[in-house]
Amino acid sequence: MHAIVVRHPGGPEVLEYTTVPKPVVKPGWSRIKVAGFGINHSEIFTRQGDSPSVKFPRILGIEVTGIIDVSTDTKLHPGQRVVSLMGEMGRDFDGSYAEYVLVPNHQIYPVTTTLTPAQLAAVPETYYTAFGIFNSLQLRANDRILIRAATSGVGVAVIKLIQSLPFNTIITGTTRNPRKQRLLQKLNLDKVLITDDPLTLPGSAGQFDKIIDLVGPATIADSFTHLAEFGILNSTGQLGGQWTLPEFDPIVDIPNNRYLTGFYSGNVTADQIQHLVSYIENHQIDVTPDKTFDLAHTREAHEYLAQSTGIGKVVVLI
Repeated sequence: MHAIVVRHPGGPEVLEYTTVPKPVVKPGWSRIKVAGFGINHSEIFTRQGDSPSVKFPRILGIEVTGIIDVSTDTKLHPGQRVVSLMGEMGRDFDGSYAEYVLVPNHQIYPVTTTLTPAQLAAVPETYYTAFGIFNSLQLRANDRILIRAATSGVGVAVIKLIQSLPFNTIITGTTRNPRKQRLLQKLNLDKVLITDDPLTLPGSAGQFDKIIDLVGPATIADSFTHLAEFGILNSTGQLGGQWTLPEFDPIVDIPNNRYLTGFYSGNVTADQIQHLVSYIENHQIDVTPDKTFDLAHTREAHEYLAQSTGIGKVVVLI
């Protein structure tokens, strides 16, 4: 089969389009014929060598959509449309940057959907994460919402989910790229905030009832200074290049009467995935990816995402 192999860390040039043996099915695992997958920032980090636990050579890819090819689980049958994400796919074992991927049965989730292959490929990791954030915020009418790094795939997905609500909210999105202001305005945001320093918001940014911080731990302290009393701050992401909060004291570092939460997309069930897909369909949310590539041009997909020339999800279709 054709696959993208990374033999050592580096830039996009280490993504080698080559031929490798098709994975052999083993007990407890099933082989998925890949239809498509999204490109994620975490895969860029891994490709660069910033995931210490990952051993090379490795086929990257933490999410996949496709159909069952061969299965050792009687509940999964050939031709069945499925989704898989996380569970160390593309990290501890080879991932979805290939025509076929071998995945543990317990992390394969059948889906019933009318979404096109391109639309479904944009959903798993990005919209599952966005849906978790969306649900954590306990949104109410007229909430003032700030989304930091709003042009990311998860940022765009959260915006669309919030706009599916039957009441009005006030959404402000941040970007450090002035060229993306127009793209965000097309998403009907109430305000776009251009940040010269992505780690520090200007004092004039104001106060918000809900903050979605996709920059991550690097900006949590700054985000708290803009959170209104009894507001909720959701920190989900590491776009700021920092993974943890060292020496974090929740008593001192969380201001009184404010709440800090997050969402871990590694906790997945088949019911949750189907609920997400059904929500997207029932609310007619446009999940069309920003840009699509074929497998042979996965390197270009990485370059496109790293260059940040667009907004939303980048996917590869087989």
